[in-house]
Amino acid sequence: MLHELAAALRRHPDRPAVLAARRSGTTRVRATRGDLTGLADRYAAALHHRGLAEGDTLGVAVRPGPRALSVMLAAFRLGLRVAVLDPSAGADVLTARLRLAAPALVVADAAAQAVAGWARPLARRAQLDLPRLDSIAPVVTVGRRLPFSAPALGGRNGPTPDRSGSDGDAVIIFTSGTTSAPRAVVHTRASLAAGMRQVVDLVRPRADEPVLGGMFFVLVPSLASGAPVALPARSPKVLARQIAEVKPQASYLTPPQLRALLAQAPRLSGRFYSGSAPVSAALLDRVKRAGASEAWGVYALTELFPAAAVEQTEKAAFTGDGDLVGAPLPGVRTRVDDGGQLLLSGPGQADRYLGAQPHEWVATGDVGRVEDGAGDAGGPAGAGGRIVLAGRCKDMILRAAENIYPGLYEPALHVPGVNLAVLVGVPAGDGDERLVAVVEPEPGTDPGKLRRALAPVLDGMGAARPDRLVFAAVPTAGRSRKPDRTAASALAADRLATGPERR
Repeated sequence: MLHELAAALRRHPDRPAVLAARRSGTTRVRATRGDLTGLADRYAAALHHRGLAEGDTLGVAVRPGPRALSVMLAAFRLGLRVAVLDPSAGADVLTARLRLAAPALVVADAAAQAVAGWARPLARRAQLDLPRLDSIAPVVTVGRRLPFSAPALGGRNGPTPDRSGSDGDAVIIFTSGTTSAPRAVVHTRASLAAGMRQVVDLVRPRADEPVLGGMFFVLVPSLASGAPVALPARSPKVLARQIAEVKPQASYLTPPQLRALLAQAPRLSGRFYSGSAPVSAALLDRVKRAGASEAWGVYALTELFPAAAVEQTEKAAFTGDGDLVGAPLPGVRTRVDDGGQLLLSGPGQADRYLGAQPHEWVATGDVGRVEDGAGDAGGPAGAGGRIVLAGRCKDMILRAAENIYPGLYEPALHVPGVNLAVLVGVPAGDGDERLVAVVEPEPGTDPGKLRRALAPVLDGMGAARPDRLVFAAVPTAGRSRKPDRTAASALAADRLATGPERR
């Protein structure tokens, strides 16, 4: 797919490639196809001049956009492996991750490098914290220069070797782990290409019509298909104006981005896709009522993306227990182990975890089942049926000797007027747990009416009926702003301690 992208960018170099929104919501061309090609050529020559060779690891701490994409294309051409760096992980975690990846060079934009150096006191106020990158590997910067920045990568011209046809490791993406045991997913060029192909088949981008999204797996397939990409504005108000002007054929936004956007009463159009965190049927319904022609929930893991997808109509019609995430995409195989955990395999599957041996199956960490097809525990693996999730294995709550998986019940809590809802356990001090539903109302929703709307849902939860219903903003964390269950449990514990229980 990267090879296709490099070739596609050289065709029609004057056409727009990356679009960005001004504060007014109007759109400007941030980079043409020729701009991306020129940057990639110069970055490849500069990296080659610095002595980086095939198989070396290149750390990249560059915000999504033309420069980040051009660095990736340059690394691909030289046969380098890219380690993706996230400044929101914290200095200690990032230090451990960098030591594991052992990059020969780190490319940072000037802002990221400043966060790690002279601007650290200011950056910490914004909850950004990077280690001193140059204490682990040499650092160069791209983009606008800032005071005391590390040396620029520069833009050299000259011949560079083309190793884009070789196979091998393509990217390292850190997903979890501690400072003592970081965990990183390693995708090969083949698995990365297969995952990108799945995205093309799912999204069906048409040439010369904009696609909205800021993630790498949106940028590459769209641009390779000839479609320019509009980077989503950070402000929900500006994003609403941006979508109204650009009218993208397809958009990818995370659930938190979608909820913030819908609070602006936007006029949507085209197809919408959402993932990286649980996507409720109610949220997809709101997207379609705002004007989208289709609204899809995408089930994906860093280890295998995308794995399954479901459109709002099918998800809304599902009446079983749990969260329907759709049929496995072509080539994706499923099975369920003896503990009820969903396992996946497929052509877009990562090769291994860094430092470990290649694996045949990806352990998702999700409790799940496969309906109307193969995949039962002890049975043959298969690709038929639909995947239904019951929640994360680690999120199981034990109350009165009953194992409760939140994912079985949380979808039912998303009645009209609910922005987000989670079930969490609160230690009761006797080895048991109290079960609390933390429900975040949509802006302007009357709590009394919402409580009445939730009453029949709670009555139907049987042994999983919560001990307490709490209306509050659900805490989120991480880049994709997933629900932070630890923080939600602490919030619930505080409410249990300060008020009477309500069942």
